Amino acid sequence: MFFYGTLRYVPLLAIVLGRAAKKLNICEAQLENHTVSWAKNQVFPMISAGGDGAKGILVSGLSDSDIARLNYYEGGFDYDLKPVLVSANGLDVETEVYFPNPDLWQIGEDWSLEKWIADWGEMTLFAAREVMSYFGQYSAEKIATMFPMIRARATAKVNARMHNLGSSPSGFSDRDVQVHAMVRPYVDFFTMNEFDLSFRRYDGGQSDMVRRAVFIATDAVIVLPYDPVRDRVLLIEQFRPGPFARGDKLPWQLEPIAGRVDAGEHPEDTAHRESEEEAGLTLQSLHEVAHCYASPGCSTEYYNIYIGLADLPDTVAGVAGLDSEAEDIKSYLFSFDELMGLVDNMQAVNAPLVLAGLWLARHRERLRGNA
Repeated sequence: MFFYGTLRYVPLLAIVLGRAAKKLNICEAQLENHTVSWAKNQVFPMISAGGDGAKGILVSGLSDSDIARLNYYEGGFDYDLKPVLVSANGLDVETEVYFPNPDLWQIGEDWSLEKWIADWGEMTLFAAREVMSYFGQYSAEKIATMFPMIRARATAKVNARMHNLGSSPSGFSDRDVQVHAMVRPYVDFFTMNEFDLSFRRYDGGQSDMVRRAVFIATDAVIVLPYDPVRDRVLLIEQFRPGPFARGDKLPWQLEPIAGRVDAGEHPEDTAHRESEEEAGLTLQSLHEVAHCYASPGCSTEYYNIYIGLADLPDTVAGVAGLDSEAEDIKSYLFSFDELMGLVDNMQAVNAPLVLAGLWLARHRERLRGNA
């Protein structure tokens, strides 16, 4: 088979095929009279007729199982195999290549594998590992519907490697944990993983094997809009299934604006996007409050919390949210003193709201002095 796009990245190809790259029979090849371009406004390439030739790799010796795994990985993205003739090692070779559905995407700029690897490579490797773990369990069509969340979880893994500011006096690390087995008893919008693992003890030994269930979420952004001139904040209220499932009589919660960090998105960009979507707000600037785990004993969810300076006139409050996400969100304005009253009287039952409010109390005079 001939690969011209992301599967030219051999570490990705090895994950999809489920075997080491050194065991693959690979050579450079070119498909004449074709061009590889970015799909317009997308993060993947497409191939089209015409041009000076599409460079790629030819992989031979593929088994029926290999082809099945490749079709599974590509099938959810609406690519179809077609026969072609490529040039490899001075010879014309009959092979096959995945062509995109021409009705789905438009041709963008010239494709750059190097740029794609730099921007998307590591995230894609994490995402591919999860995708291929479902091979033989779920259809390619189901994986396509799950893919945005798979990529968001993969982005969280990249962020965990690149942006960990935590302090660990023991010096222990992930190398001090041994995973004996991992299963996913639940997979949908989120996933639940069960690990059989052991870990290093402070006495120098190794713990007994234990089972730990972990809710696999994404990174999230929480932003509390604050107007330093009017000395007020904006809070939103919406139905929350967590309090409802706990049996809380008040499952509509007051909280800051919040949302998940999508694949390849910087948390600050998420803060601006979610403020527009949930409250119709344009933020002037962001101030970091905390970067922290929500519940590290049982969840991967990671919070990026900000104070967002904004203009908050009386007319800004209202109802907003995306219909595509079944959001029904109402916003309210509170003076700083009213916010602190909610915190002091234990009426703020949303942890990021309390944390952001206390940070604001500490830095409020500075923010007001600079306004």
